[in-house]
Amino acid sequence: MNAYEIYQNIKPSIIVDLFTWMRAEERDLYKTTVATLANDRKLRPVFVQKKSIAEQIAWMHKTLKLKSSDMIGEHLFQVYFMQGQQALLVAFCDAMGIEHDGKGAVDGALPETLDTDKLKSAIDTLLVDFDPQLVGLYLNIFNLQTDSGWENLNEILASDERLRFLAA
Repeated sequence: MNAYEIYQNIKPSIIVDLFTWMRAEERDLYKTTVATLANDRKLRPVFVQKKSIAEQIAWMHKTLKLKSSDMIGEHLFQVYFMQGQQALLVAFCDAMGIEHDGKGAVDGALPETLDTDKLKSAIDTLLVDFDPQLVGLYLNIFNLQTDSGWENLNEILASDERLRFLAA
C-alpha cells in the first residue's frame, strides 16, 4: 500500500493527530507542507493559510489522497514516526533486534528478512503499549522502506485484524 492509498483509507483522527503534533512541534514543517501542497495544486499558500486549522488539516488530508502527493505523504509519515512517535520506533527496533541510535533511527541497512516469530512477538508487545491503529500505520510505513515490503510482514498486515487502521 502506497502512502497516498493510506491517506485515502485511514481514519481521519490519526491524520488530525499527525497534523496537530506537526503544527505544535514542527511548525516550519507544517508551514512548508501547506506551501508545498498548495503549490502542487497550483494555489497560493495563503489560500490554505486563511482557512481555520480544522479546514487546513482537512484540505491537506484531501490533497494527500492524490497519487501525485505520494512522496510528500510518505515523508510526513516518516517524520511523524521518527520525531513524534519515537517510543514506538524504539520499542519495535528493540523487539526485533534491529540496531538503532536510541531514538529509533536504524544504524546501517534495514534487515533483508524479518524473523516471523520475533515479528509476531514485537507486534503483540506494541499492541499492549500503543494504539492499535497507530501500530498498524507504523508497520505499513515501515513496510514501504523496501521495494515490495517484507513477505511475512505483508502477510501479517493482510491477516491480523488488530492492525486495521483503515476507515470502515
